[in-house]
Amino acid sequence: MDKTVVVELRDGVATVTLNRPAGANALNMAMGRDLLEAALRVEADPAARAVVVTGAGKHFCFGGDLGGMAGEGAGVGGYLNELTTNIHAAISCFTRMRAPVIAAVNGTAAGGGVGLVCMTDLAIAGRSSKFRLAYTGVALAPDCATSFLLPRIVGRRRALELFLTNRVLGAEEALAWGLVNQVVDDAEVLLQAQALAATFASGPTESFATVKRLLDAADPGLESQMALEARTMAAQSQHPHGREGVAAFLGKRKPSFG
Repeated sequence: MDKTVVVELRDGVATVTLNRPAGANALNMAMGRDLLEAALRVEADPAARAVVVTGAGKHFCFGGDLGGMAGEGAGVGGYLNELTTNIHAAISCFTRMRAPVIAAVNGTAAGGGVGLVCMTDLAIAGRSSKFRLAYTGVALAPDCATSFLLPRIVGRRRALELFLTNRVLGAEEALAWGLVNQVVDDAEVLLQAQALAATFASGPTESFATVKRLLDAADPGLESQMALEARTMAAQSQHPHGREGVAAFLGKRKPSFG
């Protein structure tokens, strides 16, 4: 089976590609494990002096694989605990990494995909890129560090707007809100991200690392918040509203929450 996350190291830049393009790079158990493996590999490699995270195909990441969740039936809580354990460990690894990490956002980032954008130090998006939290649309709960990182990037009120209304944020608005640093033509997203990464790869890596460590020290609660997210997501997935939200999404119908 092909890896669902691929790592390529060239000239000091590690490009980490989410590799389930047929499934819009939705996060399933295999991808959770592969993402953690990729994060640990990159973190341990002194040759990786800058990192780019992107998605294969048309989209960056659609968030959690709801079909995989629904397939677990009554065991969905345990499934999500294991899945989020892997993904959250990977996010912690990328967030704490000494090398600068850049998101190259192609297409849509939804749900946990927004968390993967937020975990990076800088983000470049295509002009047609879109961002959507999606959790309340299927009656689930935030995960992938979105409840911790997103308010710190865009502010509490804007984060609540995105969580509660479930509306789509376009690339230009994402730029104005500070969710991304730059918007470029769709065809240029990965090239621009890799060019920026190349400048970091030739720069003072340990100086960059000290900057990141100092900022991390000011926000020490990331891991404890992700642990709370994991428990909350597992519980919400077993609530009648959560089951109905996922079933309605997969059935392409409007949910009825009663």
